[in-house]
Amino acid sequence: MLKRTVLAFVIGITVIKADAQLYESNIRQGEFGMAIGLGHYFGDLNTRAAINRPKFSGGLFFIKQFNNYIGIKIAGDYAFLGYSDVYSKNEVQERRNLSFNTNLWEASLSGYFNFFKFMPGVEGYHYTPYVSLGVGVFSYDPYAFLQGQKYFLRPLGTEGQGDSLYPDRKPYSSMALCFPLTVGFKYALNENLNVFGEIGYRFTTTDYLDDVSTTYAGPEAFPAIPQPDGSLIPSPAYLLQDRSYETGTPIGIKGRQRGNSLQKDTYVLLHFGISINLSSYKCPSPKNGIKQ
Repeated sequence: MLKRTVLAFVIGITVIKADAQLYESNIRQGEFGMAIGLGHYFGDLNTRAAINRPKFSGGLFFIKQFNNYIGIKIAGDYAFLGYSDVYSKNEVQERRNLSFNTNLWEASLSGYFNFFKFMPGVEGYHYTPYVSLGVGVFSYDPYAFLQGQKYFLRPLGTEGQGDSLYPDRKPYSSMALCFPLTVGFKYALNENLNVFGEIGYRFTTTDYLDDVSTTYAGPEAFPAIPQPDGSLIPSPAYLLQDRSYETGTPIGIKGRQRGNSLQKDTYVLLHFGISINLSSYKCPSPKNGIKQ
């Protein structure tokens, strides 16, 4: 009986040691993946942080793992964002009647941390919550529709940017920085494939994601357009900078508040996706009793 017990113990130790050497020899390099989901904007047109107009979003990423916990994530994401004052419950915003849409393209670099030891294919180590924090750059170009025609808002200077009446108001850039903070959960279906879900909040350095930030420039900044017959018609910039005429008496008096320049615009991405694990094999060391 004793001999059988000792033999079983030796066999168990050998199997455990062999498994340990196998897992140690399989080095996890990282993962490559893709995701789709929804994006949502928060800013001067959505001051109550309502989540009622999500739009399509998607992305690709690569994670370089340094160990089972820590890595670096390189990502490229797209989001279609937009909002309108018609969705607001605030009477002043409803009267303001502004709207926008934009295609947003983002590239980012983030530190990446798994809360649990993550070893795909190994029972007990095949899932983990995670968090990442980093910095990125994104491009955007807000536009709106007027009488069925699409107008990009940045070149119009809807708050007097570039006009001699406002020398301190320069045209805003179509690019800005963002700081992605993402939390998620991933599960390894096998040693090669993972599924995950995550939500990422983007702090940004711009207040013009929606083309709204400061005060109304007033009619003087948007001269009418002369016609061949000598008549004058309002310019698209004039009609788009204050659309309250569509809901009643115009409210866009020069100097009146149009947006809140003290708070930057933000957006959030909710993604679900798959990733492929990348690994390499290292031959066990001779000191472990296995020939190379």
